Amino acid sequence: MQPTPSDSGRRANDGPKAAVRNRAALIAAAREIYAADGPNAPLSAIARRAGVSQGVLYRHFPDRSTLATAVLEENVRQVEQMATTEGTTLRDVLGVVTWHLTESAAFIGLLHADTAGSPSGLSTADLDLAERVERSLRRHLPVGHQLGAADDLMLAVAMVSGAVTGPTRETRERRTLAAWRLLGVEVGPVRPFGA
Repeated sequence: MQPTPSDSGRRANDGPKAAVRNRAALIAAAREIYAADGPNAPLSAIARRAGVSQGVLYRHFPDRSTLATAVLEENVRQVEQMATTEGTTLRDVLGVVTWHLTESAAFIGLLHADTAGSPSGLSTADLDLAERVERSLRRHLPVGHQLGAADDLMLAVAMVSGAVTGPTRETRERRTLAAWRLLGVEVGPVRPFGA
């Protein structure tokens, strides 16, 4: 009798389900690796962390920038989900933004985008992501808020993101919250959407 793949210790091919699972694992691994080692971390480390081969990584993400964009897209999607949740306030959305700031150097770079149109070194896709974050925040900005002027909101976010330094996530969070406090802005619980 011939052993089946599952008998020999190999996983059965789950087809499309495996592809979805692998893509999600690669994005989660990239977020962790980027937080620890920065956006230029070896792709091989991301594949290992996700438990897949580099071939699988390249099937989903043909280059470094497509993987980084996928991570950023998920970050922005969480900000948008919080912004569209009933009963959400500006401080709630800022809590999610702050969590992503403390977790992702790439997210920090995205929020330094100049959405007014001057060259920033970011792609059109990245500028679109930055504009989506701004729309999510503005949706909850009370009339007459101190950050209500045209460029003030995203300038404040960029200034706060400059404070995101330190060897641990806790240190980065503490410094980021202090920067918001210095600007007189209240931030809700610092956590990803859905946590």
